[in-house]
Amino acid sequence: MSESSRAPARILVINPNSTVAVTEGIARALEPLRMADGPQFECVTLAEGPPGIQTQRDVDGVVGPLGRLIAGRDADCAAFVIACYSDPGLHSARELTRKPVLGISECGILMALTLGHRFGVIAILPTSIPRHLRYLGAMGVTDRLACELAVGLQVTELADPQRTRARMIDTGRRLVEDHGAHVVVMGCAGMAQYRGPLEDALGVPVVEPTQAAAGMAITRVRLGM
Repeated sequence: MSESSRAPARILVINPNSTVAVTEGIARALEPLRMADGPQFECVTLAEGPPGIQTQRDVDGVVGPLGRLIAGRDADCAAFVIACYSDPGLHSARELTRKPVLGISECGILMALTLGHRFGVIAILPTSIPRHLRYLGAMGVTDRLACELAVGLQVTELADPQRTRARMIDTGRRLVEDHGAHVVVMGCAGMAQYRGPLEDALGVPVVEPTQAAAGMAITRVRLGM
């Protein structure tokens, strides 16, 4: 088969919770990154996952089925994106394939570090914050964190646009004005549709982490890294 007739590479973007609306929001967020000559994005929902990944138990519970999905799609995908801000099963998945596996939390934070000295994170629930702080500590970037604040909404409640937008803007303003964040990271893939309004309201860069991970996946696929 010639280079011109070869099918574009495929990047599998996995929503590890079972809420299809979240997957649909992720797919819409990736529209600016889609190119006719690829790589192409395929967004899928992990049917075995909970409606939202909100606890460490939720994180641990999806590692097995997530790994089986990645192993089963290894032959026809060039890269994988785990679209949950807890990066469930990230390191286990990297043992299952030689293809790139990107976690949106890791990639979102790394992008934020290029956009400002201090970053803030908008979490869904207060109980999410200790889990995220453990991850930031493992990444060695805690000293760059301005603060992490929660909007107090569960994953399934993020589909209410008026309430979610208002709470995210209020939380983002506190991160910027009270805690000195130069850039804000949205700490849940279910927030994807709110990046534009949030950035307009805050006047600072806002990172949608699935976009960050997808952009890195494109780069690695195209460069063969």
